[in-house]
Amino acid sequence: MQHWARRLEQEVDGVMRIFGGVQQLREIYKDNRNLFEVQENEPQKLVEKVAGDIESLLDRKVQALKRLADAAENFQKAHRWQDNIKEEDIVYYDAKADAELDDPESEDVERGSKASTLRLDFIEDPNFKNKVNYSYAAVQIPTDIYKGSTVILNELNWTEALENVFMENRRQDPTLLWQVFGSATGVTRYYPATPWRAPKKIDLYDVRRRPWYIQGASSPKDMVIIVDVSGSVSGLTLKLMKTSVCEMLDTLSDDDYVNVASFNEKAQPVSCFTHLVQANVRNKKVFKEAVQGMVAKGTTGYKAGFEYAFDQLQNSNITRANCNKMIMMFTDGGEDRVQDVFEKYNWPNRTVRVFTFSVGQHNYDVTPLQWMACANKGYYFEIPSIGAIRINTQEYLDVLGRPMVLAGKEAKQVQWTNVYEDALGLGLVVTGTLPVFNLTQDGPGEKKNQLILGVMGIDVALNDIKRLTPNYTLGANGYVFAIDLNGYVLLHPNLKPQTTNFREPVTLDFLDAELEDENKEEIRRSMIDGNKGHKQIRTLVKSLDERYIDEVTRNYTWVPIRSTNYSLGLVLPPYSTFYLQANLSDQILQVKYFEFLLPSSFESEGHVFIAPREYCKDLNASDNNTEFLKNFIELMEKVTPDSKQCNNFLLHNLILDTGITQQLVERVWRDQDLNTYSLLAVFAATDGGITRVFPNKAAEDWTENPEPFNASFYRRSLDNHGYVFKPPHQDALLRPLELENDTVGILVSTAVELSLGRRTLRPAVVGVKLDLEAWAEKFKVLASNRTHQDQPQKCGPNSHCEMDCEVNNEDLLCVLIDDGGFLVLSNQNHQWDQVGRFFSEVDANLMLALYNNSFYTRKESYDYQAACAPQPPGNLGAAPRGVFVPTVADFLNLAWWTSAAAWSLFQQLLYGLIYHSWFQADPAEAEGSPETRESSCVMKQTQYYFGSVNASYNAIIDCGNCSRLFHAQRLTNTNLLFVVAEKPLCSQCEAGRLLQKETHCPADGPEQCELVQRPRYRRGPHICFDYNATEDTSDCGRGASFPPSLGVLVSLQLLLLLGLPPRPQPQVLVHASRRL
Repeated sequence: MQHWARRLEQEVDGVMRIFGGVQQLREIYKDNRNLFEVQENEPQKLVEKVAGDIESLLDRKVQALKRLADAAENFQKAHRWQDNIKEEDIVYYDAKADAELDDPESEDVERGSKASTLRLDFIEDPNFKNKVNYSYAAVQIPTDIYKGSTVILNELNWTEALENVFMENRRQDPTLLWQVFGSATGVTRYYPATPWRAPKKIDLYDVRRRPWYIQGASSPKDMVIIVDVSGSVSGLTLKLMKTSVCEMLDTLSDDDYVNVASFNEKAQPVSCFTHLVQANVRNKKVFKEAVQGMVAKGTTGYKAGFEYAFDQLQNSNITRANCNKMIMMFTDGGEDRVQDVFEKYNWPNRTVRVFTFSVGQHNYDVTPLQWMACANKGYYFEIPSIGAIRINTQEYLDVLGRPMVLAGKEAKQVQWTNVYEDALGLGLVVTGTLPVFNLTQDGPGEKKNQLILGVMGIDVALNDIKRLTPNYTLGANGYVFAIDLNGYVLLHPNLKPQTTNFREPVTLDFLDAELEDENKEEIRRSMIDGNKGHKQIRTLVKSLDERYIDEVTRNYTWVPIRSTNYSLGLVLPPYSTFYLQANLSDQILQVKYFEFLLPSSFESEGHVFIAPREYCKDLNASDNNTEFLKNFIELMEKVTPDSKQCNNFLLHNLILDTGITQQLVERVWRDQDLNTYSLLAVFAATDGGITRVFPNKAAEDWTENPEPFNASFYRRSLDNHGYVFKPPHQDALLRPLELENDTVGILVSTAVELSLGRRTLRPAVVGVKLDLEAWAEKFKVLASNRTHQDQPQKCGPNSHCEMDCEVNNEDLLCVLIDDGGFLVLSNQNHQWDQVGRFFSEVDANLMLALYNNSFYTRKESYDYQAACAPQPPGNLGAAPRGVFVPTVADFLNLAWWTSAAAWSLFQQLLYGLIYHSWFQADPAEAEGSPETRESSCVMKQTQYYFGSVNASYNAIIDCGNCSRLFHAQRLTNTNLLFVVAEKPLCSQCEAGRLLQKETHCPADGPEQCELVQRPRYRRGPHICFDYNATEDTSDCGRGASFPPSLGVLVSLQLLLLLGLPPRPQPQVLVHASRRL
């Protein structure tokens, strides 16, 4: 077998030496040494420059933010409250007006809104990816807030003055994107004006639930939610509680920590989390699913619930926010005030705020609940029905904002958010936020107002930050990344969410964006701590097509981005320390090389694909490379490579590489007969963006990415020494390859290493495309006992000669498998159409043996950015899609009849008709976002790579009554494993099967319950405002704002009896204290 292996190695090496042209290309570069310079990437200087540029970009946004916040506070202070203000007194552009006018059933159309809504003209602006009007700002008001209320009209009145500040900011910085004021009343005023993105169903958008607003409106929180599940909490009330808890969880961000428990006579966590955990997307999902399983039974025991909550908050042995501490209790009512518990745990300092929520319609005395909240610096809320859930589960933020407002200027600090999806279509953004305070006083000598007015925000698109990073000087495998204090990536080439839900931030941890190891954990911690650093490491990287793993060397360099909570990193392979910069000052030579880009030259010089890069501002992009090349040529006929509107570095390098690869055709490819060695094509790809495929007809079957930096073969060739084989990609679910017209080929590529003085770099990759069928026949001959023209001699098991892969193919299986475990060649004709498949799908028994004998190592990881088809909703603990049906126990319970349950039942029916089941509707679906077809999910990925065994190896596969001998050997200077094995004789040998295909994780990846026991390092914001001695806590709760009237009840009942679709009554879900 070793003899066969040497023959295979020599054949591959010979073909690559003759046709690959590695040595000849080196000589061509040296011959053209006067046409380029070798530049150096100095990591420390590079990363510091980029960090400085990002800092300057964000600082301009900070200055605009401060102007807006100061102006807003002054405008509101100067504003005179008007009790008698009317809708017709206010003129503004209602961003939702166009959609409402198009909807004949719209609430405003039906009521005949009196507001003077502007009708604007819009122009398309590519910076916003939207139609905008720069002369006005737009206003968005949540669906469940009545636009004609006095509070809202006064808010619209004083915020109108912000429009001039918006416009002045844009005059000073034309690169500004959305400027937004999110009011604590729910009103959003944003600039420039653009129509609201009309949802397919009901619009649930409320600025107060946006990640950026929550972060700017209060300091981090440690929250324990306790839910009364005693026997009195039955039917609709329990469903209201479940929904309320889920809505409450949505008000928390990654800077917060939370736990949820249920209680009756005793308290217990609803999920597997036994302590406070970070309120990230995955943990909140665990809570939401667990809450649906709560069942009501037993008697109410407030003491058990509060003692559990206080114990949770006093646990100092875990990671937590260490700022605002609070308990949120949801109950249907009770008489116990548990004063002894508060005396033991919370008095006299009252460091924990208590918020109480009376849920459902009942006749219980709510005084104890009000007392609990008022005695512990909290607030009392009532949630009598579905419509009150959203507003009452978010207004606690007003209370938490009090210490921040009272702290004044000290609290006026800009914070930058996680990455999230912009609701107006800008894509992925980060937002700078600044709280806006109420500076008014109720009268001379009165206490300072402690209400937060809202949050000012300015968006920065991630693409604008990316433009400040080096594009193509870092090579195909070099990149820049940035992370925040949570370790989440702000920039990273692997940050590619397949679906985005604009209700949630995009939280991809650095250790999930890459393959985690101890070195990267150390780098991540140092970056979070705001340190500078440099480290060279050996690490694993996943190939671009996610089929392979390579062990590589990388240099990491990092610095903090000053005045932000971000840190910037640079990753460079050693071979990317230097790069080529073309210097084509000779315009005659420019023209000569440019002519080799013309399609008329392809027949003689080979087909040229050019990387779809932004060479010039006026160059029209296209996904079709032929069309893109046509656009490029047309533009070059109008401008020169030295034009100011073009990227001279990219253009000069492209043209230089065009000429250099043409010389390779001239010196090597043109005079060779590819058929002699059964080659379908030869090719060269370069850092400059050229991929030349010869002959021209081979381009018809070329499927690799025209951008070399995005081509898997290119990037892997740079990271691996020797020849890298890449069989055609085959999915197990697809039909086998169709070996027709000799077009199926196997790529073999290798990097061209260039040494110029003491500087080494890899500016290009060359290779060949093998004819699969012809090389399968050649493989059998090379792995046989015959020499050149000898006739094959068959050797049986009892013969004196040795068996081989050609003659004895009925007895022996001979295969070449690549380093990812994919079949490359086989001596079995029936397996030729399976080339490219994971070998376990071809011979599960043999692949398992190779893995068990350490020829392969398995690497498992999770893709947290995947998209999956929506799962059918389950009914566990959730409300049915129809009406709540009271149980027999409910009918026998006198309290059920004497309470207002009948009203709750009717109201649920009404809202169910309108909202199509509040309890089960997917928020993304309800808001009409484009992700309704697919949802984000976690996929488990498994890759295999060569293990520690390098030598030749024999082993026996024991299958009980029979065994199977195999021999395996790595081929030198390739990524291939040569395996010869006896054909399987026993069905028992088909037992184990290794899986490589990506699989869906129903539990959202690794077990969350285990992960929270070893949380990753993070740091919260460095400021905390949770206490102020002058805080006035007397405003601590109110009763229900919307008691049902008999007239409304009878009217709605008649509407239902007549079969008419009722519409919800307008609700002013705003605090009475919001009188501005």
